[in-house]
Amino acid sequence: MLQGYVHPDFGKVADLLRNQIPRNKPGGAALTVYHRGQCVVDIWGGTRNKDGDAWQSDTLAMSFSTTKGVASTLLHILVDQGLLDYNDPVSKHWPEFGQKGKNNITVRQLLCHEAGLFHIRDMIDDAEQMLDWGFMVGAIERARPVHTPGQHNGYHALTYGWLIGELIHRVTNQSFEHVLTEKLSKPLGLDGLFVGMPSEQNKRRAHLINSIGGERTGKQVERILQRNALKAVTQGLKLVNVDLDQTISALIPRGMLYLDLNHPDIANACIPAMNGMFTSRSLAKLYAMLANGGEIDGTRILSRAAVQNMMQIQNRDPGKVIPLPMHWRLGYHRVFALGSNTRHCFGHFGFGGSGAWADPIRDISVGLTLNSGVGSPFGDTRIVNISSAILKCADQRYRVADVKEVKGIGPFFPKEKLSGYHAARKMVNGVLPRRQRNEFALQ
Repeated sequence: MLQGYVHPDFGKVADLLRNQIPRNKPGGAALTVYHRGQCVVDIWGGTRNKDGDAWQSDTLAMSFSTTKGVASTLLHILVDQGLLDYNDPVSKHWPEFGQKGKNNITVRQLLCHEAGLFHIRDMIDDAEQMLDWGFMVGAIERARPVHTPGQHNGYHALTYGWLIGELIHRVTNQSFEHVLTEKLSKPLGLDGLFVGMPSEQNKRRAHLINSIGGERTGKQVERILQRNALKAVTQGLKLVNVDLDQTISALIPRGMLYLDLNHPDIANACIPAMNGMFTSRSLAKLYAMLANGGEIDGTRILSRAAVQNMMQIQNRDPGKVIPLPMHWRLGYHRVFALGSNTRHCFGHFGFGGSGAWADPIRDISVGLTLNSGVGSPFGDTRIVNISSAILKCADQRYRVADVKEVKGIGPFFPKEKLSGYHAARKMVNGVLPRRQRNEFALQ
């Protein structure tokens, strides 16, 4: 049974989420959607642990790589404030980083997964070392890139967190957790956005179910990884420069087999690539701010120009770790959906099915959290299906034969009214003539 609110125009989305919650066994989920500044979906259901405790509106769930999108947004705020530049060498702000051929790696290359520093399996001896921030920073400082920086992209599945997190620390001289609170949580009024969750929040935490966390984690991940990678090859994708050993090196540090992801020490540590403890409400509101050009409820977090920069595609090639064209933006990837135009959508999905994303054209944002099922390191069909339904519902709101006039949608279109069904459809699909897109891009 679901609780919460659903706008009638998005009823199909609620039906779909209901079907994703396990029946007669533990597991739960929450989904929040904003459209044109209005919260149109805010629902939750199921259980947050094996004891059968009900999922609540404020339940926190470990959201894996969804965390990367939050960390990236935090860095963009600092760039927007002039504290650093995307083209700065990382070593300008973090001198120790510059050794072993890393002196010229730029902030932009970190955000685009082009630094060649994804091989965590070669950097550390045991997954428990990921709980020690100083140790991980030192390991990255001593690491040598596996390819020429900027030449390829390779998903920095775990190392991304310390790369971006330590850069934030060096620029601000404050901890990642403190900057997250001061720059995002407090200004946006978010009570469910933690990376390094305070111990007092443990009572709100959902436990991972179905072998995502616990003693079998590493083997589970490795089996899924190998199955999907081999399947991709056998299906004739003919991807170049994809090495399964490199993929495993990026995703599975030694000792992952014995790392219990449900242990409080994991949730309380700061691992900005994987252990974000989020509510769907907080994720959706953060991305609603991005969908609205950096502002929500009268609070401006980022300039419109900054949001436009961060959503621009930086590379389109399949990577050395994920054998798919992720269309990397500055810290975000493409949004996968069926039957809808998503070329302006950006965000980050996580292992286990979570995800959050924004579409500035439709002015829509989504936050999804779950605690059951394992999906795949390359994605999860649940968030793809839910995202597809959300986009179809949003588009349908404007596909009416008697439409007379439509106000500009999102921050990148004029405020003047556009008349007629054809204009409305163009705006929904984000295909205004190039001249008009350029003219109004920064208004």
